[in-house]
Amino acid sequence: MSDILSNIIMGFGVALTWQNVVLCFFGCVIGTAIGVLPGIGPLTTMALILPVTFWLSPVGALIMLSGVFYGAQYGGSTTAILVKIPGETSSVVTVLDGYAMAQRGRAGPALAIAAIGSLFAGSVVTLLIAVAGPALAKVALLFQSADYVSVMLLGLVSAVVLAHGSVLKAVGMIVLGVALGLVGTDVSTGEYRMTMGVDVLFDGIGFVPLSMGLFGLAEIMVNLESASAGEMQAKPVSGSWPTLADLKQSFPAMVRGTAVGTVFGILPGGGPTIAAFSAYSLEKKVSKSPERFGRGAIEGVAAPESANNAAAQACFIPMLSLGIPPNALMALMIGAMMIHGITPGPEIISKQPELFWGLIASMWIGNLMLVVLNLPLIGIWVKLLQVPYGYLFPSILVLCCIGTYTLSSSTGDVLVMTAFGVIGYAFRKLDCEPAPLLLGLVLGPMLEENFRRAMVLSSGDWSIFLRRPISAGFLLLAAALLVAVTLPNIRRGREEAFRE
Repeated sequence: MSDILSNIIMGFGVALTWQNVVLCFFGCVIGTAIGVLPGIGPLTTMALILPVTFWLSPVGALIMLSGVFYGAQYGGSTTAILVKIPGETSSVVTVLDGYAMAQRGRAGPALAIAAIGSLFAGSVVTLLIAVAGPALAKVALLFQSADYVSVMLLGLVSAVVLAHGSVLKAVGMIVLGVALGLVGTDVSTGEYRMTMGVDVLFDGIGFVPLSMGLFGLAEIMVNLESASAGEMQAKPVSGSWPTLADLKQSFPAMVRGTAVGTVFGILPGGGPTIAAFSAYSLEKKVSKSPERFGRGAIEGVAAPESANNAAAQACFIPMLSLGIPPNALMALMIGAMMIHGITPGPEIISKQPELFWGLIASMWIGNLMLVVLNLPLIGIWVKLLQVPYGYLFPSILVLCCIGTYTLSSSTGDVLVMTAFGVIGYAFRKLDCEPAPLLLGLVLGPMLEENFRRAMVLSSGDWSIFLRRPISAGFLLLAAALLVAVTLPNIRRGREEAFRE
């Protein structure tokens, strides 16, 4: 315990330098703003600002990107409560009771409970990362190549199970992502593969051009198609602080929401959206008066807001300790680490403790910043909704092009980004979720490398994956998930969760 305390103190020493405090603040503000604005999202924004991190220190880059991620969970709740427009998909369920409270003149308590629940969840999960991260990293040192192959397969299967829409489409996106990750030069033979003679693909498909195209350009096209929402009218905010009775009623929901969010954050393929839906469903089941939900029950705000923030930060546990991204956002974080020459995995805690503990400490600082920002700036965030999208999208388009070009001063990368923008738009039209593709792109090369190593070490014996207990356990869990998603009740519940 004394080691953890001394490491946390060291982390605050790193996080409280003026440069890192400014970056944390910048990430939180940007995250809150894009959480407020519907149709942009943290994944798109993180892809857009990724090139900016080239000129930052590795720890500064991760602090800023992390602030964008969990800041978006805060921002999404503001417009969900005030104008019935969830800025983030994870805030969709907050609309049900948050907006109903605003209609009854209780917007202030709803916003305050959302902020307090998020702060509580963020603080608890940050402490959990500090305690569990090093322990998990020690366990991860026992992993061999076969075990890594199995845990990555579990991650890909989980992404299929938890992706919305058709299971077959999700499988197709995962397979396509893995295949795209293998484009380029074979590291073992030096041969070009799947490059079609295009020299810009000889070094593989760039992570930044692909993510900017799939999420940045495709999002612009989809948003330009949809009709303008017009002028948003928010209810006036009054009585910003909840009563003691509100806090007493909300606290158990915050605790349960935090627990649910932590589980879904750690689970490969999970994330804030499914965590928020699950936490809301749980509160409705355990409530003595479930008929209040949807009519302004304060627990209906506390539980999902705690869950989505807990999940947003719990995602960092497998990413930092195992080097395995549980979802597309963490895959993007791993991409940022690789750009800075950092190898994700269990050794990061022992070899780069300043980076790990500095990031942990910045999460506490960031959560506190978000609570301070969340209530006073509500008026500004609501006014942002009145900015016509016609003024926003040219700026986003220019940022996409500049960011992609500056990566390697290559117009070829801009063309790749454009191509994936069109492909991403087609995916949206076909109702294919692009996030599993990004996860497959990141895990594909890692999967191939560990699979080859496992085959070499076992002299080509495939039973190595079943003979190692860790590997066999992960494969068994992956098989159980695949079986579960085919069961009618589970499949129906999954479809209903994403339809609500």
